[in-house]
Amino acid sequence: MATIKDIAQLTGVSCTTVSNVIHGRSKRVSAETISRINDAIKQLGYVPNMSARSLVSNSSRVIAVINHSVLAHKANFMEDPFHSSFIGIVEENLRAHDYYLMIRTVADPGELLAFAQNWNVDGMFVTGIFKDAFFDTLTTLNIPIVLIDSYVKHPDICNIGLEDFAGSYQATHHLIENGHRHIVFVSPFVTPGGVLYERLSGYRCALSDAGITPCGQYILESDLTAKSYTKLAQSIIARPEITGIVTTADVIAAGLMKSFFELGKQIPEDYSIVGFDDLLISRITNPSLTTIHQDMYQKGKYAVDAMIQCLDGTKPRKTEMILPTKLIRRGSVKKIGDIG
Repeated sequence: MATIKDIAQLTGVSCTTVSNVIHGRSKRVSAETISRINDAIKQLGYVPNMSARSLVSNSSRVIAVINHSVLAHKANFMEDPFHSSFIGIVEENLRAHDYYLMIRTVADPGELLAFAQNWNVDGMFVTGIFKDAFFDTLTTLNIPIVLIDSYVKHPDICNIGLEDFAGSYQATHHLIENGHRHIVFVSPFVTPGGVLYERLSGYRCALSDAGITPCGQYILESDLTAKSYTKLAQSIIARPEITGIVTTADVIAAGLMKSFFELGKQIPEDYSIVGFDDLLISRITNPSLTTIHQDMYQKGKYAVDAMIQCLDGTKPRKTEMILPTKLIRRGSVKKIGDIG
């Protein structure tokens, strides 16, 4: 394996000069020398030792994405297209700043401390956070933290979020204005103080504003597996008055649409359904899915920009960035008469 010394011998310059060029400290090095060193790096196949660089600079150039949404069933959170899409965008933007991405699911405060002590990450993006002991532990870490879609606040921690209440209100109102009165809300299990609770509140508020009394039996919470989609669809079919469905994610809507089809029901002829996120899956379902759009790319870019500012020692001007939502009308909602 080629070393800095090998490059210095090939180019006839000092090891210090080679090191300065490799690490971007080349203001006092001539353009001709830089070119010779870069040619030698290519010729010798030199690869920088990231561990050594980390020890010298006390910076690993690694940012962690910590998932705290621990699933009850055996699955990985990257199966959710929201997470995989968002993390891909974060990685792309971090790469542009010459940082690397590490992904880890962390279940409890003790595991979080062990992770921080054993891995020299420069910062953390954290999802699935509530006001609890995990968050309290997070605030003790002496590295930049950027929360994603959180409703806990701390003056030194940035949060990139979304108009969750407004988005769910829009979805529910769209069904109401198309004549639907018996509308179910389908979600993973809801915890007060989080994203899903805000979306449930938006659903309830839209019903109340339309003079419709929210019904607790129309709120369906479940682990989201292939079998659970079938059970959810069956429970909806068992209530013949239901015509509309609000979901908290496009993948939930797509899973229900497939299950309804297998059970002999059609979208939107039998049920009108609205998703949330406007991911690729919403455009390739049949019919295409009416959904609530969020700008995923902007969310990822804002998150990385906030992280880079913190790493550079510049506190972001705004520690909270809330992105807007908007309704995207496609083919999964049907206008019906007032069914009372």
